Amino acid sequence: MLGDRWSLLIIRDMMLRGARTYKEFLQCYEGIATNILADRLRKLIAYRIITTEPDPSDGRKLTYRLTAKGIDLAPVLTEMVLWAAAHEDTGNQALVEQMREDKEKFMAGVRQRWVSSPSLGRSPRSVAIPTPSF
Repeated sequence: MLGDRWSLLIIRDMMLRGARTYKEFLQCYEGIATNILADRLRKLIAYRIITTEPDPSDGRKLTYRLTAKGIDLAPVLTEMVLWAAAHEDTGNQALVEQMREDKEKFMAGVRQRWVSSPSLGRSPRSVAIPTPSF
């Protein structure tokens, strides 16, 4: 389900950067190919880690959202980021410090961003993460 690099990077970009559209995923630092992105998005939907809904600003387009199952990956990704920061320069020390200081609060913030209803005009806020090395 999450055994390939791209699926985890898509989830990371959603969870930590607030990526929601196909275009935003294509613009990620790692440079995913369009065919791989489309395949991984389909698989993540099939595994019910993410879901789609019409874009509120353009109903012809889709936006992607983390499901409860996807949000539950926050502790795993948090630990991976902290592990990477302990061994490499991850590029966003402010985020790492936020995680280290209070993991539970950080993960609650992730959950809050994704549980909000886009139909009410709320959307996930992103946390800027410049080019991490993990």
